[in-house]
Amino acid sequence: MQLNEGVQFGFIGGFPDATAAKATVAIAEELGFDSLWVGDHVAFPVPMLDPLLQLALASAFSTKLTLGTGVYLLPLRHPTVVAKQVSTLDLMTGGDRVIFGVGIGGEFPNEYAACGVDVHERGARLSAAIPALKELWKGKPASYKSEFYQFEKVDMLPAPATAGGPPVWCGGRAKAALSRAARIADGYLSYAITADMFADSLEFIGEEFEKQGREQIFSTGHLLFIRIDDSYEAAHKTATEHLSQRYAMDFSKPAKKYGALGKSEDVAQIISGYYQAGVRHFVLDLVGPFSEREEQLQRFSHEVIPLLSFSD
Repeated sequence: MQLNEGVQFGFIGGFPDATAAKATVAIAEELGFDSLWVGDHVAFPVPMLDPLLQLALASAFSTKLTLGTGVYLLPLRHPTVVAKQVSTLDLMTGGDRVIFGVGIGGEFPNEYAACGVDVHERGARLSAAIPALKELWKGKPASYKSEFYQFEKVDMLPAPATAGGPPVWCGGRAKAALSRAARIADGYLSYAITADMFADSLEFIGEEFEKQGREQIFSTGHLLFIRIDDSYEAAHKTATEHLSQRYAMDFSKPAKKYGALGKSEDVAQIISGYYQAGVRHFVLDLVGPFSEREEQLQRFSHEVIPLLSFSD
């Protein structure tokens, strides 16, 4: 398994309207970020807009940012419709600028019930949906049959601008999720794991990759909670408050375990640890008030980036 070379930085940047989208894209490009990402939930404790529509809006203001979903809950939707939506986004951005990160979610079972999908089928549905997407993105009549999805000679045109469609990155921490990434995905996007856990996951993916006899470049990314402040205590306090509200649970311990919190040098050290574990694309989740997001981006760009030096 060969990893992508180089390091890239992006951030989760949901926005409520066109003005905010334009401003978010502008600051991302001004500060030299590589990508802009949005999350996904149909029903969630805090407001969340549709990710593909948000990225389509952002694409109107950017000609160079990579746009990613981190992660899209594909089992909640039928893959044929999603294939059309993602293909359209890929075409509108000119190709090679979309990363379709997918996962199963499940921490909020009621959103599965609301969509008429058995939450216990979510892993199997994702495993069936990804090959269906790739068939539909080939630009020729596609046929596919699985337990959940079947279609015959579907000619989905126009084909994506990216040959074969945008890369699909899989999230998840369970062995089944890692095996799925190794079998049928183009990359792995982790979340809420430590650097050591990432290294172990990547080792497992590599072993599974070899068993499949796959030969392609495999991408690695990690969504990292981050809060820069003048002390660890202040950063942890803010991160805990906002993540606890977001996930409707006490997030004080997970914030400490999985976050990059504190002074700039502390954040840089944690990021370096993830790089050594194999992460090549960092997706920053800047926890805190929306009004402070630009300040956090500025601090990361001007204070953290200069402290980073990557070498294997």
